[in-house]
Amino acid sequence: MQLSPGKLQGMKRLSDKNGIFKMTAVDQRPPIKKPIAEFLKTQEAPWVEVAKFKSLLIESLQDSSSALLLDPHFAIPSSMDILDSKKGLVVTLEDSIFSDTKGGRISSSIDHWSVSKIKRMGADAVKVLAWYRPDAERKVLQAQQDYVQKVGEECFKYDILFLFELLVYPLSKDKHQTKDYVEMKNKKTEHVLKSVEEFSNHKYGVDVFKLESPVNASEISNNDINVFNEMGKLAGRPWVMLSAGAGKEDFKKVLELAFKAGCSGFLAGRAIWLDAFLNYPNWDIIKQQLLGPSNDYLKEIGKIADNNALAWNEHKCYGKSGSSFPFNNYEFRTQYREIN
Repeated sequence: MQLSPGKLQGMKRLSDKNGIFKMTAVDQRPPIKKPIAEFLKTQEAPWVEVAKFKSLLIESLQDSSSALLLDPHFAIPSSMDILDSKKGLVVTLEDSIFSDTKGGRISSSIDHWSVSKIKRMGADAVKVLAWYRPDAERKVLQAQQDYVQKVGEECFKYDILFLFELLVYPLSKDKHQTKDYVEMKNKKTEHVLKSVEEFSNHKYGVDVFKLESPVNASEISNNDINVFNEMGKLAGRPWVMLSAGAGKEDFKKVLELAFKAGCSGFLAGRAIWLDAFLNYPNWDIIKQQLLGPSNDYLKEIGKIADNNALAWNEHKCYGKSGSSFPFNNYEFRTQYREIN
């Protein structure tokens, strides 16, 4: 693989000086909006309340992060003035409201939002989450594949990193049902691995995978290292771990195995800040918790990554020169072509 100039710059911006990703997710919508609405007994969470929490997250956690993942609904309009310009910026494209059909879930982009807008506003990467089950109905699989491929093509056109997140989910036939953004109970390892295998195809244009644990985080053991190795092999490019609502200790276990398998860091949210959010609406305690235990945990898993994660630019997919600037002569201006 050869990184284009824009994508190479994005990789550098999202990682720390040693090539390790320590990214904090602030783009969550339902996991934040729902508890606030329930507490206030309103149909919708007030924009100002959600935005206030996201601003606190950014203000409190950015110093210990290499990059932050923000959404265009709340985090970006409320917090760009406080975002450290030295931090990498990942921006969400997919809508949190998906189409839930009998045959499976179908994703779409946020309305009035696009890869080109994300590029124009100065972001370093586009993030898309696609729910995926290899055993879903064929038309659902095709819709998800087409959606991801289209995003990948747009990211190629605008020369911006494509950070792709995969989550398996319960179909109507499954015992454990939930529409929440949490790890599926009793998920099958083969579903996670087959999903990664599908989107490792170069036609999708994925630059970095954001992956869930191939086994339930609460049941993980050292014996699962072979499964993590297989997942990393299938990914075939740098990958980071997501927390999917896992507890702090469970997520650390996930990271330890992932790093042994060649993972290059993390992009996590609730494992870091959920304990603080549970104190809503006491903003003083929330801020204290974010600056204290949440920040301590972020630094702790960052240290684990420092000692064990594989630097993204050492991934074998790049060979000897794939992580260096791809032009080195006077003809750069003509060789770096416009994409229509």
